[in-house]
This record gives sequence, structure tokens and C-alpha cells, in this order.
Amino acid sequence: MARIKLMRAPLKYVQGENALYQFYAETKDLGKRFLFICSNSGHKSCHAKIEKSFENTDCSRIYEVFGGVSSVGEIEKMRSIVKQNNIEVVVGVGGGSAIDTAKATAFYEHVPVVIVPTVCATDAPCTGLSVIYNDDGTFNSYLFYPRNPEAVIVDSKVIANAPAKFLVAGMGDALATYFEARACVRTDAPSLENGGVSRSATALCKLCYETLLEYGAQAKIACEQKLLTPALEAVIEANTYLSGVGADNGGLAVAHSVYNGFTALQECDATMHGSIVAFGTITQLILEAAPKHEINEVMDFCHSVGLPLTLKELGVTDNSRVMIAAEKACASGETIHNMVGDVTPEQLYSALLTADMLGKEYLKQHN
Repeated sequence: MARIKLMRAPLKYVQGENALYQFYAETKDLGKRFLFICSNSGHKSCHAKIEKSFENTDCSRIYEVFGGVSSVGEIEKMRSIVKQNNIEVVVGVGGGSAIDTAKATAFYEHVPVVIVPTVCATDAPCTGLSVIYNDDGTFNSYLFYPRNPEAVIVDSKVIANAPAKFLVAGMGDALATYFEARACVRTDAPSLENGGVSRSATALCKLCYETLLEYGAQAKIACEQKLLTPALEAVIEANTYLSGVGADNGGLAVAHSVYNGFTALQECDATMHGSIVAFGTITQLILEAAPKHEINEVMDFCHSVGLPLTLKELGVTDNSRVMIAAEKACASGETIHNMVGDVTPEQLYSALLTADMLGKEYLKQHN
């Protein structure tokens, strides 16, 4: 019997230039006592606009700059602040880690969560899950929530002023959305929401990919110049909403397992999530024996926006280390097992090295 299909998304998604001036207006129904869990840069870029939105209101706000990783210890620290101050709304301001910390804190303390992304480096803002790390920075688990954030407020001006490398990493994360969902549809595997993949979810995932191909390179150029253009707005929406809601309701496969595997390699500590996911997407296409034109299209896209095509660009120079990542990526419970016929560590290792060879060949021809 086929799985029952379901769709989940944030209750409200707001995006546009200076959208943070509307923060209070968009969240006033949720409560009056706010805890803002901010990254360093998030606090700098958003504090003034958020404060302006609260002018002439009687709401209390606490701004807390968090430790940098959505770790077990960091979440505990934020929970105690919520308890001590009778916080009614938790807000995550920053990148993926600040967002994941806020979502976990709100979940455990049974209060609503609002997300204010300051970069669109991952699709974390809209999803109903967090990636939790151990206090030493290694991957711990996915934490799944009964609902998605109450509101996601994206100030496009803030995103345009952030370094373009974050936008590029977000495109790498978003690139996998369509291909991973397609793999889940083939095997009737569950989405991240543990339901069947609906036609609506598939359409969002496909639109995500089409938007990247159409506007990705243009959006990167605009972001490098800190200019807000329709192309950049389109990619912000693809990275944040289409990819987030798409992944949540479409499911994951090889690309994200590859990322989890590579977190075991110290040399990849500084490599961004989306960069590894993009390389994992090419690896997945190789495992699927995807047609040449499709692999070429994805490689052309990666090259056009500056996403990695080789292991060296991920920080890996010793091929023997790749097997460590492959074994971790194939651990029990990993989404790589959503593939047709399953994938062994040996098969993944071969596909990763093949992707690397194709990438080297591509760069030789195009540089």
C-alpha cells in the first residue's frame, strides 16, 4: 500500500527588502516576551531593524549571542534562559546553527519559534527539523518537530549584504532538493515528514531546480556587488522556501548522507554544508546512472556559481580518507538507503571517486 501523502510548511513566509521593519507586525499574535538567539553577525545586521519594529510596544526582548554550533550544550543553555525569563516566543537570527538552536529550544520549552535568516546558506529556516551536533562538533542526530516554524521573515537586504559565498553554499544545498525528492518518489520512501511525496512537493522541488538554473549565476553576481535584483530575490526564495519546504516534503537521499559522512573528516571542517551537498548530488546522479546530459547540466551549474566539482575543493587530498566518509554516509538510518537497490559503502566510494575524476576532467576543459 502506498504511503499517505502529506505537506507541511511554515505558517507564514515573508520576504522582501527591509522586511524586518515588519517584524513586530508579523509576530505580535505569538506573545510578548521574546528571546532572540543570534549569531554574532545576525545580531549586528538585524538588531536595529527589529528594535525599530517594536517601537511604542510593551514587549520585552532578550538578545543572546550563541556559541556557534547547534549543540546539545548550547540548547540546554538557551532553555534555561527561556525558563528564567518566562519567554513566550523564541526567535532564531542568523545562519543554520542559530536557527537550529532556536527551533530545538522552542520545541523543548513548548513555545512558538520565528526564524530570521541572515544568510541563505542552507534550507534550515523553513524545515520542521534541526541538525543537532555533539559538543565536540560531530554530527549527533536529526531532531524532528511536530510542526514547522510559526513564521519565517527574510529581509532580502540583509541577505544581499552578506558574503556571496553563503548564497552559493545555499544553492548547493538547494541543488539536491529535486534529485533527492525524485529518488524518494521512485522507491516510495518517506519524506522528512514521514509521509508520501505529494505532487505539490514534487512541483516545488522542480521549481527550485529550475530557478537555480535560470537565475543562479546572475544572483551570485548581484550578491557580490551587494545589489538587490529580481534574480537575487528569486534565488533567496529558492534557497530558503522552495528548498526547505521541498526537502521537508520531498525527502533526502544520497547528497545529504554524503554530507553527514564527510563531517567525519577533519579536513572538511571548514567546508560549507552546501558545497558538500552539491558534490553529493553529482555522486547521486552517478549512482543512478543518470543520463550524461543531466550530469553535464548539474556540473555546468556548479561551475557557473563556483560550487566544487572535485574532492580537493572540499579539502580532501587523500583518497584513502574517502572510505571513512563513505562508511559513515551508509550508516544505519541514513537517507542514502532511500535509493533503489540500496547503496553499499564500496559503491558510494566508487561513485565519489568517479565524481572527482569527472570534475577534474571538466575543470581541465573549462579553465
